[in-house]
Amino acid sequence: MAAPTEARRGETGTGAEEDEAAEDDGSEDEDEAGPCPLVAVFPRDPELFSDTFRELRRFRFCGRVLRIAQHHGPRLGMAAAVWDGALALCRFFEEQHMNFRGRSVIELGAGTGIVGILAATLGGDVTLTDLPLALEQLRDNAERNAAAVAAAGGRVVVEALPWGRELGCVPRGYDVVLGADVVYEPRCFPALLDTLLQLCGPPAIAFLSCGMRPQLGTETFFQQLLPMHFCVQLLRHHQDTNVGLYRLTRRSDGCSHTQAPTAALTDCTACRQRQDALLADGTP
Repeated sequence: MAAPTEARRGETGTGAEEDEAAEDDGSEDEDEAGPCPLVAVFPRDPELFSDTFRELRRFRFCGRVLRIAQHHGPRLGMAAAVWDGALALCRFFEEQHMNFRGRSVIELGAGTGIVGILAATLGGDVTLTDLPLALEQLRDNAERNAAAVAAAGGRVVVEALPWGRELGCVPRGYDVVLGADVVYEPRCFPALLDTLLQLCGPPAIAFLSCGMRPQLGTETFFQQLLPMHFCVQLLRHHQDTNVGLYRLTRRSDGCSHTQAPTAALTDCTACRQRQDALLADGTP
């Protein structure tokens, strides 16, 4: 995956990131005789002896403050971090003044859940999905932002969703499908494509934001595999992070794209109208 972007501490501009203030510093009153000598030698924080550690961050997008915990360690691996693709998608929501009120939204491979949680603070009814091992982190972050989501009239639920299988308890018929840095393992491309096909009916619109890794076939996925089933348009390419942001819609009679991959990244009036309808007022 692309390396995560570190924003300047204390920055107040778009997408600023700050250290999250500790909710409990763990301090205790000392005895009059002073601390025990062993306490002075050994730290009190048990996480220092663990193979995982939690990093708390605050992000500002769309006038919302998101509190995100990253549970670093071998168990979650890359799923623990907020990556450039996620930040690019959040900035796109801010730039486009996205309104998800009245829309059902699902995020694939959500990791920290920052993208889907932002959509929920913009009024969306959001389902965050990932492998079972990432669900604890997702639930943690959903709880940290529950007040902001409720204030916006949104909702967040967390579900396990391995790609390439039947959706199980995850329903079909979502209005919006989101994915940030989910295209990085060629062996997973068929499973990811199958899941996208199950979730994206003709009315749906998907936004995928990923670091472009030619050595891992990312461009092949967007320029050859997806266009066989979807209208694919490159909306943004961030040169500094080499992140591409794409819009996907299922092919339909009103779509101007052809089956040829060379035409896949051109604009389409029907696809653009779907995005415009999403931006309009958030009502189906």
